[in-house]
Amino acid sequence: MTLIEALRAGAARLAAAGIEGAQRDADRLLSHVLEVEAPMVRLGAQHRMSVDEARAYDAALERRAACEPVSRIIGRRLFWGRWFEVTPDVLDPRPETELIVALAGEGPPPVRILDLGTGSGILAVTLLAEHARATGVATDISEGALATAARNAASNGVGSRLRFHPSDWFAGVEGRFDLIVSNPPYISEEEMTGLAPEVLGFDPRQALTPGGDGLGSYREIAAGLSAHLTPGGRVLVEIGPLQGPAVRDIFAQAGLEGLRIHADMDGRDRVVSARLAG
Repeated sequence: MTLIEALRAGAARLAAAGIEGAQRDADRLLSHVLEVEAPMVRLGAQHRMSVDEARAYDAALERRAACEPVSRIIGRRLFWGRWFEVTPDVLDPRPETELIVALAGEGPPPVRILDLGTGSGILAVTLLAEHARATGVATDISEGALATAARNAASNGVGSRLRFHPSDWFAGVEGRFDLIVSNPPYISEEEMTGLAPEVLGFDPRQALTPGGDGLGSYREIAAGLSAHLTPGGRVLVEIGPLQGPAVRDIFAQAGLEGLRIHADMDGRDRVVSARLAG
């Protein structure tokens, strides 16, 4: 089978399984199997696949047809122009989270950064890569997530400036930070059953929901901000599209100022920002 034949057959197979973006995913999976960039696959359209390549492609298509995300099949995800390892221990990074990085760049350059519930480390690692003079601390309750984040920090050249701390939010975290970021679990228990199979079947449950109304993580974070933000320091947290007013109120009750709700590129509320008076 030639590469172009494999692409056509793969896209048709994924489309028949109900996968959105079937052609795109077939391209990405074949480029992963061949260990080349996606455009190179089409340049070599008449190249014939080896038996091993065909078997590997077939296995990847089978996993995708069963709703496993491409990033989990290939083991990595592109975020803010950098590659991050994705493992079963961490949430699959979403492009919407890049809004936190963009907003962080609009204020004074951070010097000391805290990433609460770091997961794969995308926020801490990206912010340190963007701000060469900054140092950071990343926390998570999952040892597997911290190990993944440490590898991502090393592969992106910021390992020497980032410390990892096993912690439930602020537990055991010392000192103050001029920027605190978090993409916490925020899906309510009621909403969990309605999640797409790509999410419900593959993301760690503890990275998706704190249970209850989905706001518990923000209450925990808000309770520790006054003791861990420097005067004038900022906090940026990702939220669900309908949670903006509730999270803003939680932070206001914690004494924070400059509260704003920021929309993502699709116009949905995605980030709440605030600062500590100083």
